[in-house]
Amino acid sequence: MKKVQSYQQFQPDERIALSSLKAQGLSMRAMARMLNRSPSTISRELARNAPSGQYRCTFAQQRCVRRRLQCRPVAKLARCSALFGRVRAWLARKWSPQQIALHLARHFPHDRAQRVSHETIYNAIYAQPRGELRRELIACLRHARAKRMPRTRGEDRRGKIPDMLSVHVRPPEVADRLFPGHWEGDLIKGKANASAVGTLVERSSRLLILVHLPSPKPASAAHVLQAFTDKLRSVAAPMRRTMTYDQGSEMARHKELSANTGIAVYFCDPHSPWQRGTNENTNGLVRQYLPKGTDLSGYSQAQLDTIADEINHRPRKTLNAHSPLEVYRDLLAKHHPAPAIIQ
Repeated sequence: MKKVQSYQQFQPDERIALSSLKAQGLSMRAMARMLNRSPSTISRELARNAPSGQYRCTFAQQRCVRRRLQCRPVAKLARCSALFGRVRAWLARKWSPQQIALHLARHFPHDRAQRVSHETIYNAIYAQPRGELRRELIACLRHARAKRMPRTRGEDRRGKIPDMLSVHVRPPEVADRLFPGHWEGDLIKGKANASAVGTLVERSSRLLILVHLPSPKPASAAHVLQAFTDKLRSVAAPMRRTMTYDQGSEMARHKELSANTGIAVYFCDPHSPWQRGTNENTNGLVRQYLPKGTDLSGYSQAQLDTIADEINHRPRKTLNAHSPLEVYRDLLAKHHPAPAIIQ
């Protein structure tokens, strides 16, 4: 049995066929069968576009186009609106779309009808006007490009880290948290991003290690490589398996870190902090001791070790009220027992 189409907008060729069938005096159901349409669809089309009883395809198409235009909401920056006039005047004074949007948001905080985003202004410049008005508005912009260039131009604007291993190829045992030795890493920044402290968290036990980074440029790849290498070498070799990190440029020398410590480094997807959620949650605990806006360059490694020790002695609900240090010691003894002394 042939399937009848549900109600959809009539196409121009269908209106031509319907006009011919209507002129032949066919019934509603006969026309519906021939056009593979529902009889109710044919009835609705004739009622809308044949008020005098005579159906003409050209007249029906014109009415359809007019109805579609009338049902669309009026653009906030329509050329006839007062808001468009004000935006146009500010553009003539060399204001950027971002500056205009901020100005409107400041002076009309509770009136959304008088506010527009910078993207709406760009659309009003590049997408809506034609001819001389379009050239006039584009000339007001700083670069005055004929076409708007995408901000990223199809590529990530941040520096690329060579030879990255994605978190998606990380061994499954890391996600299961069944075996220790898998870490997550990050930096917490100080006042004006002028200082930083490295954080390393073991996934199974939630053990925290804080890493002092020297000034200036604490987040440089060289400083992070040296500081992480020194700190990870203090960890027992069997407990150094993998580390999951974000795509920060400070890990550009991750291959050297792997060679120095034997730890494989995997990188999360951009803007995906949940892929290293243990570290993100622990950073929140660290912020109790190192609040945002604090100059972190004044903390020595000994002070950071004291802070980490306090956090590692806290009981955790996820560890059944045990502390990370207790769990870490048990895991180390269970999976890597000390060798027996032969007498």
